[in-house]
Amino acid sequence: MLPLNDPLLLKGQLFINGEWVDGDSEESISVQNPATGIEICRVASATKKDTAFSIKCAQQALQTWRQTTAKHRADLLKNWYQLIVENIDDLACILNAEQGKPLAEAKAEILYGASYIEWFAEEAKRMYGDIIPSNKAGQRLLTLKQPIGVVAAITPWNFPNAMITRKVAPALAAGCSIIVKPAEATPLSALALAELAQRAGIPKGVFSVVVGVDSKEIGRELTDNPLVKKLSFTGSTKVGKILIKQCADTVKKVSMELGGNAPFIVFEDADIDQAVQGAIASKFRNAGQTCVCANRFLVHTSVYQEFTTKFVEATRQLEVGNGIDPKVSVGPLINAAAVQDVHGKVIGALEKGAKVLLGGSPSKLGENFYPPTILADVTPDMEIFQEEIFGPVAPIIAFDTEQQALELANCTEAGLASYVYTQNYSRIWRFSENLENGIVGINEGVISTEVAPFGGTKQSGNGREGSKYGMDDYTEIKYLCMGGI
Repeated sequence: MLPLNDPLLLKGQLFINGEWVDGDSEESISVQNPATGIEICRVASATKKDTAFSIKCAQQALQTWRQTTAKHRADLLKNWYQLIVENIDDLACILNAEQGKPLAEAKAEILYGASYIEWFAEEAKRMYGDIIPSNKAGQRLLTLKQPIGVVAAITPWNFPNAMITRKVAPALAAGCSIIVKPAEATPLSALALAELAQRAGIPKGVFSVVVGVDSKEIGRELTDNPLVKKLSFTGSTKVGKILIKQCADTVKKVSMELGGNAPFIVFEDADIDQAVQGAIASKFRNAGQTCVCANRFLVHTSVYQEFTTKFVEATRQLEVGNGIDPKVSVGPLINAAAVQDVHGKVIGALEKGAKVLLGGSPSKLGENFYPPTILADVTPDMEIFQEEIFGPVAPIIAFDTEQQALELANCTEAGLASYVYTQNYSRIWRFSENLENGIVGINEGVISTEVAPFGGTKQSGNGREGSKYGMDDYTEIKYLCMGGI
């Protein structure tokens, strides 16, 4: 049992239509701590039938919820935000236990996730329409924004709190009802959020959580059911493409926040110490398991040695271990399969001529741990350069010209985030505008915030989360043409 101040936040049932239920399946999910392998608890497993029922309830709840005032929805979201902040220690404990990230990072995620609820509580009252100048006498043209309807959200294990609030908050603010399917490995944070949402006064059926051993069956119901009008997904590009295809038959609106392959570009005029600090923050947060992690380090030949030396030394100071220890800055990967995948990419790079400057072999701490690793002499033909690593490995490649750096940065189907370090402001504008990414961090390694739009280009997805644009994916614009005036 976790040492919680409020044990009721640890839930082992599904949350459907405002009720805690076991669901229709006799199966259950074992949720384990990736740092220790110890089972935290077992969670009920939903079926297609349970999912369909949650959608039906969401449709019923929608009829009343969409008619509530923006101020009322905002007040309930503020209540939810306040309860999350008040219970940050317990929520961080749950997150650390099921996902493995260090406790300080877990608390930071709780606050980050809560910030979206606070932001969209305020945006609920700003869902403005427009009056359009008419092209005919006696007419008035106007638009208004209305909730799109029932929303389904499928969220990943790497940010089991924030990836939910980033979707649920704008949906509720817009007047939609929503069903969340969290990752099977990390359902406890989602269920704790549902408990606090219920305490905050969110009506039954407006927000439900289903999780099950058969993710494909649940996902298929969410994509096939005609009552669901929108699907929001954060996860791999491969799965995102499947979901888009499945949503086609019912022509759902989709938001996809998919994989990344972020370049981290260090020019000859960069502040090297600042770049190293940004590299550490971007690469090793959550043990490299974020879609906006720096994935490829492109460093100008004139500063290659200086940057690499300082980067290795700074990385060497990172403490790896169980995230419950306050000294630990890098926790475990989510499971042994993730470690094997990361190490396979490292071995592949070494076989093609890359050199290990730090790390490079599985940790003795346990099967889910992998040490921070830095590779030199990386080339573009290596898998570790071409694909998202999703682990604490930093491959470094040298470049000579700005054009070469741009070509290396853009030679991927991913287009989520990128990082540029330079003191040349002409280059900042020129280079940033030519990068094929939805997000560019300039002399900054931490880029996510609720006030700015988060999302990618190319095969990194579509739609934006956060900011004033974040409500758009949960609304429909209706045009009214009034004649005879």
